[in-house]
Amino acid sequence: MKGFGEQNKFKKRVNKITTPSKVKIINQAFLFHSQGNIREAEKYYKYCVNQEINDYRVYSNYGLILKNKGNFKEAEIFLKKAIKLNPNWSEGHNNIGTIQKDLRKFYEAEISLRKAIALDPNSVNAHCNLGNILRELQNFQEAEIYLRKGIELDPNSPIGYANLGDMLKTIGRVNEAKMLLIKTIEINPNFVKPYFSLSKLKYEISDKKWRDYLFSEKFLNNKTKQEKINIYFARSNILHKEKKYQDSSKNLEIANKLKLSINPSNSTLVIKKSNSLLIESEKRKKVDNFQSSHPLSIFIVGMPRSGSTLVESILSLNKEVLDLGEINIFEKAFKKSRSLNQKSSLAELYIQEINQISEGTSITTNKWLYNYQYAGIIANEIVNSKIIHCFRNPLDNILSITRANFEKGNYYSSSVIDSTKVYLNQEKIMSIYKNKFRSNIYDLNYDLLVKNPNKEIKSLISWLGWEWNDTYLFPNLNERAVYTASNVQVRAAINSQSVGGWKNYESWLNPAIKIISKKNKLTNFLS
Repeated sequence: MKGFGEQNKFKKRVNKITTPSKVKIINQAFLFHSQGNIREAEKYYKYCVNQEINDYRVYSNYGLILKNKGNFKEAEIFLKKAIKLNPNWSEGHNNIGTIQKDLRKFYEAEISLRKAIALDPNSVNAHCNLGNILRELQNFQEAEIYLRKGIELDPNSPIGYANLGDMLKTIGRVNEAKMLLIKTIEINPNFVKPYFSLSKLKYEISDKKWRDYLFSEKFLNNKTKQEKINIYFARSNILHKEKKYQDSSKNLEIANKLKLSINPSNSTLVIKKSNSLLIESEKRKKVDNFQSSHPLSIFIVGMPRSGSTLVESILSLNKEVLDLGEINIFEKAFKKSRSLNQKSSLAELYIQEINQISEGTSITTNKWLYNYQYAGIIANEIVNSKIIHCFRNPLDNILSITRANFEKGNYYSSSVIDSTKVYLNQEKIMSIYKNKFRSNIYDLNYDLLVKNPNKEIKSLISWLGWEWNDTYLFPNLNERAVYTASNVQVRAAINSQSVGGWKNYESWLNPAIKIISKKNKLTNFLS
């Protein structure tokens, strides 16, 4: 009954405030918001909305609160109402553009942000946000123009330098990126984002100044939980480079515990989905997978951090290949096929999805790793398809997953135990599919690849039936954009430095060692 009591108290307060005018309650909402009392501000905004008090600032502010809570769809609705009330408000178009980005409505976001700039050509935020959207749309040349324009408008904008630095890192201009990220820190030493980005780049003696501030106690003051997560991950990365693995583990543990407090592990859902799709793959009708005019569809599957980015970089050196990257279009086609009760060919629906990105492509690589859950359906129903299953030493893989600090999804990655459970389920599922579709699935052992790239890459290219070219041995020279957590490592020549790295984190990985040992899976890995 406590909730009803609080509501009654709130109504009494509102009634007192609204007696003279609606303006007072709006101002009270703004006051709470400016003081950082978001909980109270939200109550007042919600009351204004329910009373149909049509002030565009109310709808906008309430929408932004919903955005910060992760309610992006609802937030978009309220920002649209705010813009309807004030269509010439640049900031409103900028705000809805950022929400549409969160919803991955990149083309809609681009329209909104271009409108924001048209209304206010001097909007720094709109230029930076449009630059980020164009980066997502792989329009890198124009993205750089807008990000640099944002910096030109405000030479002291740390966000502008940080965004441009991250964009240049994506396209392989790592040295320029580092200079911009350091410039960001010089402008605002308390801005957390660039420290994490820098912690993943080459560490040099000249970095000691920002490194010391990263490890200072005062740097943690007045930081949000998300900022603290990035700080502890950044510290762990630096300590790893300094070979202080025990201290790195301690920071890794703090970072992942904080992350779990925001996003609980989703391991149960991932495993449940894998198992249900295994059952469904048995029920779906068989397809005569004859050779046809369908383009070659290559699916790179497996666990995150299993070498898949390196494999895609190798394959995309073939000029006929369009690398789709991590894009979940197969699942989209599958759901549509299921809704149509398989009346339309899944293969045709998948090709339709590809054609929305680029028509007339003869070969595509799809690196949405969780397509391993659909491997049986892909092998059975996607005409002219091949599946490459990437895997590596399980302990190295689990360590890399828990160190990754993924921006979104993969919530099980914050738990060693849950990462191990997902890894083992993935291994079991793929073993079943391999037994049934052996000729369709290639085993790509990352450890063997980096130890003997000449032999392993030639084997892979031969399996694909492609003509050999020595350029396949130099994926680090590939200029393609890389958005994954491997976007720095993939720029280096193939090396085996990470193989066996789990031994430095044996204490951190002890729960994984116990689980896998019980299944007699570690015989070849604990030596």
